[in-house]
Formats: sequence, C-alpha cells, structure tokens
Amino acid sequence: MNIQRAKEIADSPVMANVTYEGMPIYIQHVDEEHETARIFPLNQPENEQEVPLNTLTEH
Repeated sequence: MNIQRAKEIADSPVMANVTYEGMPIYIQHVDEEHETARIFPLNQPENEQEVPLNTLTEH
C-alpha cells in the first residue's frame, strides 16, 4: 500500500477493508519517514504493532 492511501485510510472516519497477513486490521498511524503503519487487528485492539506499508492490502 502506498503512503498517501494509508494516510487517507488512517485519517478517514469510514472503516476501510484493509488486511495484514490476511487479518482485517485498523490503521492508527502512518510513519512516512519509515514507511510503516501502526496497526491492530480488529478483533484484538490490544495487539498493536508497527508493520511495513508494503505488507498491507486494501480489498
């Protein structure tokens, strides 16, 4: 996923269908400098992690 699209999703109040390793996730924050995103699985909000943007897929 590109940086601009990830930022749009993170800033939008509308939930987008994004997955990380096949798991539906929520994007909390995008780090442009490192090209990463702070995410958590929808069913595990306590399980936050930092992942490369290129591992996220929008459906």
